[in-house]
Amino acid sequence: MVGPGRTAVALRLPGAGPEAVPLDRALAAVVGYARGRRWLRFRSPGRPEGRWVEVPAYGWARFDAHPPSTGLDADVLIAEGLHGRLDRTAWHGVHDALVRVVPLVDAACARAAGRPFWALPADEFSVLDEPGTVGALLRGIGDEAGPYAAHVLAALHHRHPGLVPHLTPTTRRALLPHVEEGDSGVEAVVHRELRVNAEAFTALDEVVADALDAHPGRLRLHDVLLWLTTTLRLAHAVECGRSG
Repeated sequence: MVGPGRTAVALRLPGAGPEAVPLDRALAAVVGYARGRRWLRFRSPGRPEGRWVEVPAYGWARFDAHPPSTGLDADVLIAEGLHGRLDRTAWHGVHDALVRVVPLVDAACARAAGRPFWALPADEFSVLDEPGTVGALLRGIGDEAGPYAAHVLAALHHRHPGLVPHLTPTTRRALLPHVEEGDSGVEAVVHRELRVNAEAFTALDEVVADALDAHPGRLRLHDVLLWLTTTLRLAHAVECGRSG
């Protein structure tokens, strides 16, 4: 529950739409993402007629609740937990892409020098200061991942939740209209939204931790709210969060 002193706090995320998201609504959305359930008709050899079972509606249990990965194979499995199973060819494609981007990830970590994504200066996301910036390195990771970018970024975000944003084709499209001249990519838009809403994200992180006993981090909170909004799932997640 959001305390009375925070009722006026709201997140202003142009990538998610023109209206501010009140803190209590954002909290309900994240809690609903974590706890929401949906019905699935399940058939098995023992029950060929099938039966209804409740399963998690979103990816929290299969992704956010997993401990840090211990290797590349586990990275791919974690990414599958969020984006779905891969066939043999795609599985190897994601695995090989994760190997190829290791130098870029290491360079981004070294450049950040322990600072989280939102604490980096704006110059790190400007083409005027390239090459070698965090923004340029993140763009390079996306380019190298190619058609497997969603799975690759999911795995990398899980390993580096404070530095590597998780982006999908859907959330990228939502952010593209807000890219400004000189930006190194849509990561610059995420950076601005986190910086402008620093106080609100601090408050959201605190109330989410109280509700879920977990710290998904500002990048993941931004990602969840943007994804729920752009995929028209926000209302359902809010309902789940308020009724759970």
